[in-house]
Amino acid sequence: MEYLLIVFVNVITPMLILLAIGVVLQIKFTFNVKALGNILTYCLIPAAVFMNLYHTVINVKVLLDVLFFVVLFSTSLIVIGHLFSKMLRLNRQQSAVMKNSIVLINSGNYGLPVSQLVFHANPLGVSIQIVLIVYQNLLTYSYGLYNLVSATQSGAAILKQFIKMPIIHALWLGAFLNLANIQLPLFVELPIEHLSNAFIAIALITLGAQLAQIKVKALWNRLIFLSAFGRLILSPTVALLLIMLLKIDGVTAQSLWIASSFPTSRNSSTLALEYDIEAELAAQIVLFTTVISSFTVGLVIYLSSIIFV
Repeated sequence: MEYLLIVFVNVITPMLILLAIGVVLQIKFTFNVKALGNILTYCLIPAAVFMNLYHTVINVKVLLDVLFFVVLFSTSLIVIGHLFSKMLRLNRQQSAVMKNSIVLINSGNYGLPVSQLVFHANPLGVSIQIVLIVYQNLLTYSYGLYNLVSATQSGAAILKQFIKMPIIHALWLGAFLNLANIQLPLFVELPIEHLSNAFIAIALITLGAQLAQIKVKALWNRLIFLSAFGRLILSPTVALLLIMLLKIDGVTAQSLWIASSFPTSRNSSTLALEYDIEAELAAQIVLFTTVISSFTVGLVIYLSSIIFV
């Protein structure tokens, strides 16, 4: 119990403070949240991804374990989302939002900062999270987008959007320089490092600003609670079973299990808003799971330190 308190104070509380700062600043100054999101997408996240891959070597076996796990994990969540939708007899739009809310995880501006806080002394944990970010982006702009706009978006257009994402180029460039043992000049590395260091604060403040714009109405909607149950309870439960089944251990297991407990991706709300498909419901799911995750993620972090020693 003492360690759980330490986790909440040292990991979750700093995150909540930055989220709260984002909420307050957004209410007072009404930032252009889309512009902040562009700074993250096109500058800070790629810098953070690049620096972590540039400085960390991931064992091939570990990488294969991670990829095998995430494919099984996301497939399991897709099945759960489909069963929930059938059980509740949802229409196509509600079904798409529920499925995305369970399958799509906020690995970027929530998961990466949390991982950097938890694994600040072990770069491997952060590197695994980066692999998960890339996979989640692929899942978002394939499965997630298909759920919402399968009638209007072609496969070629989805692939084009994915290839254009800066995080993909930061990924392969950081990995290449690492594997080739190429040392960047200090005047090049330092600016990238400064951008990487700014990522956590700006990401969480931006997420807070986004949450401040969500209108809270019918939080007693059963879809919101079932989505939260699937994302915050069933997801880490399934992940733990798969980790044990695949006999993954150590930091890899700890990182994967923690990552499975993160709230619904903000991209699920962004896509729903962009294509006008149950946008209010999607936004409230993001808000609800983000708030509740401050407790559930803290518990998973605590338990992971006990189970995977």
